[in-house]
Amino acid sequence: MNTPEQALALHRDGYTLLPALISQEQVQAVRQAIDALRPRHWDYQGVLDHYKCVFNRDPFWLPYLDLPAAIALAEAVLGEDCHVIGQTAWRCHPGFVGMGLHLDYLAMALPSALLDDPTFELPMYICTLQLYLDDIDESLAPTRVVPGSHRAGRAPTPGESHWRGTPAQPIYCRAGDALMFRSELWHGGSPNLDPVRSRYLLQVHYGRRMMAQKFSPYLQWQFNPLVIAAASPRQRRLLGEHVEAEYD
Repeated sequence: MNTPEQALALHRDGYTLLPALISQEQVQAVRQAIDALRPRHWDYQGVLDHYKCVFNRDPFWLPYLDLPAAIALAEAVLGEDCHVIGQTAWRCHPGFVGMGLHLDYLAMALPSALLDDPTFELPMYICTLQLYLDDIDESLAPTRVVPGSHRAGRAPTPGESHWRGTPAQPIYCRAGDALMFRSELWHGGSPNLDPVRSRYLLQVHYGRRMMAQKFSPYLQWQFNPLVIAAASPRQRRLLGEHVEAEYD
């Protein structure tokens, strides 16, 4: 699919797959970079390893903020002045139990009469790119999504696994593929049933210009000068170097 078709899928289904977003050489490089990460601030390690704001650790991570097909789609649905609100690396080891269906952010609760209107286009505020660094099969913790659930107008209740008869569906893909989904979509993680393999994942969260950037530890936050010096103009914009606008 091209960018307009992918944007249509985000509006219709709440998600879209971007095949072969990076090369196999890049897949191996990112996996090795994740293996070298060490916890900071709210990061943690265990059955699930979780590292926040990895873009600020080394210029290595900068190209993964604006991979061509991904940034084209982000700018198409969130505006040409969109920015990054986070970049997170994950490893889900054997025994990881998964995560129940949830949504990440609901801008406002809208009436069902409006959400059910096929002529109403629900605005997007935040989208997440999940870049897979393994071949994802049934055993290796596939992401689950509920197509169309971004128009539910609410979060799923505990144990809820369907929306209007549509069940959660696993995303099977190849290393180097990516999933882009909007923040209202019901999604979750499956358990890692593989006895040996860990699932590697890199996330980038994109938001509209007026969505706050989630750079912890917040009041103590400082940009790495080596990263800023290496960033391109577009990468600097994604990190928050905007032209003057309202509320600045």
